[in-house]
Amino acid sequence: MKLVVQRVTEASVTVEGRVVGSIAEAGLLILVGVTHTDTEADAAKLARKVLGLRILNDEKSVLDTGSPVLVVSQFTLYGDARKGRRPSWSLASGRAHSEPVVDAFVAALRDGGARVETGEFGAMMKVASVNDGPFTVLLESADLA
Repeated sequence: MKLVVQRVTEASVTVEGRVVGSIAEAGLLILVGVTHTDTEADAAKLARKVLGLRILNDEKSVLDTGSPVLVVSQFTLYGDARKGRRPSWSLASGRAHSEPVVDAFVAALRDGGARVETGEFGAMMKVASVNDGPFTVLLESADLA
């Protein structure tokens, strides 16, 4: 799994003109990509990492502050544009595999005590955010012990 974790002052996801998820206060926007070998165990491991990250104001975590999280699935995190001008999506997992992994990530965040909003899996989403800092961290399940 790949995560782009951004500290934001607000963020929202809109699908066909309706807001499906939003946070209106300081928190985290997390873009999530899933590849073929990712598991629900990877999702749980990354959720634990995110919950403890001290990247909010005063070096606090989501659990320290009760700050909200907005999770948005984004298969394009596994786009490969090294060759040619058109990215390949072969590393991105299909819906049947990736949706349950993203759902497990969201569930693990909630089980860990986070308030979580989400986008709509597989939909054409418009994501709006106001980055704070800006502060962005990249996490990959392969990098965690």
